Amino acid sequence: MNKECGERFLVETHINLRHVACGCRKAIIALLLLFPCTMFSQRSTLTLSLSEYENKVQAVWAAQMIGALMGFPFEHKVSSVQTIDQFTLKTGYIPVDDDWYYEMVAVRAFEKYGFDMSLEDLGKQWVENSAGTWGSSEQTLSLLKKGIRAELCGHPQYNKLWFSIGPQFSADIYGALAPGMPNVAAALAGKYGRINGYAEGVDGAVFIAGMISLGFKENNTTDIVRKAAGLIDPRSPYRQCLDLVIEQASRGKTFREVVNAVEDRWHIEYPATNNAVANGGIVAACVWFGKGDFLTTINLAFQAADFTDADCNAANAGAVVAAMKGLEGIPLHLLQTLGDTIAGEKMGNLTLTPAVHESLKALSRRTAVIGKKILIKNGARISNQQLVIPWEPLQTQPSELFTLADLTQYWNPDWKMERAGFGGAGGGMGGIRGMTYLNGNTLATYPRDEVRGLVLTRSVTLADEKRLVLEVGVDSARCWELNIFVNNNRLIRKVIEGNGPGQTWYPVEADLSPYQNQAVTIRLYQRVLLKGKEAGNAYWKSITLH
Repeated sequence: MNKECGERFLVETHINLRHVACGCRKAIIALLLLFPCTMFSQRSTLTLSLSEYENKVQAVWAAQMIGALMGFPFEHKVSSVQTIDQFTLKTGYIPVDDDWYYEMVAVRAFEKYGFDMSLEDLGKQWVENSAGTWGSSEQTLSLLKKGIRAELCGHPQYNKLWFSIGPQFSADIYGALAPGMPNVAAALAGKYGRINGYAEGVDGAVFIAGMISLGFKENNTTDIVRKAAGLIDPRSPYRQCLDLVIEQASRGKTFREVVNAVEDRWHIEYPATNNAVANGGIVAACVWFGKGDFLTTINLAFQAADFTDADCNAANAGAVVAAMKGLEGIPLHLLQTLGDTIAGEKMGNLTLTPAVHESLKALSRRTAVIGKKILIKNGARISNQQLVIPWEPLQTQPSELFTLADLTQYWNPDWKMERAGFGGAGGGMGGIRGMTYLNGNTLATYPRDEVRGLVLTRSVTLADEKRLVLEVGVDSARCWELNIFVNNNRLIRKVIEGNGPGQTWYPVEADLSPYQNQAVTIRLYQRVLLKGKEAGNAYWKSITLH
């Protein structure tokens, strides 16, 4: 054994000889001398037969389909209190669903544009195949058709649901394309996940792809969760949610205690039932506590909490088990019920172009062909019908960090926004009172804290400006209260109420002449707790000083 191999062993087993007693130190050195260097070189590679790789790729596809189909009854509804161990296909074939359709579209794009395709190439494929039915993906397809570049379609400047689950439930494919290469899988998910998400939305894709990639190599679910979490920037809300899961689970908390902690902390922050962060925490807990058993893992997703994206969560968590154990890890009766045919002409109100009629097995083989090319590009090789995949230390991926307060830089950078709420109208579950987003030159807001309200602030030294002029709006049958303060003086208090269909707009003007040549702080409050009124979004079209 040479010095390089010995040092590698010490690093991989977390041993530092300086911190070991003399007698133990001699024993460790003697132990190292017993083993040839090849023992440690093998630790840095994953060897998969080509047939085993294709088996696991098919298992990943099948697992997410089964998990979602069994989880549909609990999607955005109350959770399950029973064990679910079977499902039926009323159509007789696997229906097209967004949980796997966007991944099918990605396979087509890889085949057309090559395994190093651009995000713009993927966008072209989305338009060609009518991909984008609900949530942030619906936003993306609409933006693509308007000519917005694909690289911007998930950005908060354009996509109001950038923080939701679309990239996360579409990321299984990237883990399957890079088995045992979590850095590569995470990079793919981070690159292509930006088509329908941003920041923590894309972090969800990175985490899922990383777990599935690791599943091909690891056999311990807690290790998979820990390592995949390390792919994400510690400053990200998504990573902080995962850290909460890991910390609580490591301290011996039960699954129920862990998911309650996730929901109490993060579902309050992101009320939409299709948010990425809280649902991602649930997926992590399902994988951790599922211990590699398929039915246990997906049932944890159904039972986790009321009003979650249970089908997507089960699909993602089940796909990790599939990467670990292949088709043999999925109960045979579920595979038999699933069958081999994927078909459908429409998804929601969208007509698919072309209509889908594909073989699951053929789709899996096509995926494996792309995966082998990506693996070889990244240092793997094929020898004697086996994939030899090099193992590299995990690296935290580059991550966007974005807050709702950052929206004003694209709207009016002179103003700062505080206490904005994510809300969730238009994603996952209707009826949420409002949300904060940007729509062209209009800023829509709703407070995170209904008691304290939301505030827009600007500090400025007035010169010749004598008037504050703004245009504000409200949805039909909703209302909010505008309060305008200059320093500590309230100049205007006005209820902004929706009358008639659509939005109602109000011009508002405040007299600033008493403050000329003074340094002032201007505050615009959105208050929403109004007796006998139904609160809703505030819309701010323009704010100018004259």
